[in-house]
Amino acid sequence: MARHVRGDGGVAFGELFRRHRDRMYAVAIRTTSNRELAADAVQEAFISAFRRADAYRGEAAVTTWLHRIVVNACLDRLRREKAAVRRAGDLGELDLPDPRDHHSAAEARHIVHAALAKLPEGQRLALVLIDMQGLSVTEAAVVLGVAEGTVKSRCFRGREALAELIGRPDGSPFKNLGSETEPQGAP
Repeated sequence: MARHVRGDGGVAFGELFRRHRDRMYAVAIRTTSNRELAADAVQEAFISAFRRADAYRGEAAVTTWLHRIVVNACLDRLRREKAAVRRAGDLGELDLPDPRDHHSAAEARHIVHAALAKLPEGQRLALVLIDMQGLSVTEAAVVLGVAEGTVKSRCFRGREALAELIGRPDGSPFKNLGSETEPQGAP
């Protein structure tokens, strides 16, 4: 942790992440009972730990410190979920089910996650931070400990690789993974 705080370009924190991510994910799963919330909370927690490493005083083990950050992130996520339900009020204000085919959306998410797993780590992390977590290029560069140009390059290469890995049934690549696609030749 001290090496990270002194500024080693994120190498030491990367090692901390590799050593503790699985354990922290298990804590998050147990805390939230929801894989999606747990994954988001762990990612939020590690980003927070990266940014606030100078707040670590060394009074407890790094694992204990990370554990507390993960639990707090989980609790924050759970509070936000409950607040959203409370804000919705009575049944009349709740969102009604979407008539879309949710099975297809879930299948598409699975395909994208499987393709992301095949990308080199740098490209995958850049895409997750920028496209999925909504961080700016500047923020992602800080989290990854690389130059902004490197983040842009990794995103570009990662998107190109995803386009090759994920294709339409006819073999042509999707042009925009975030929206429904039109058949080729459609106006």
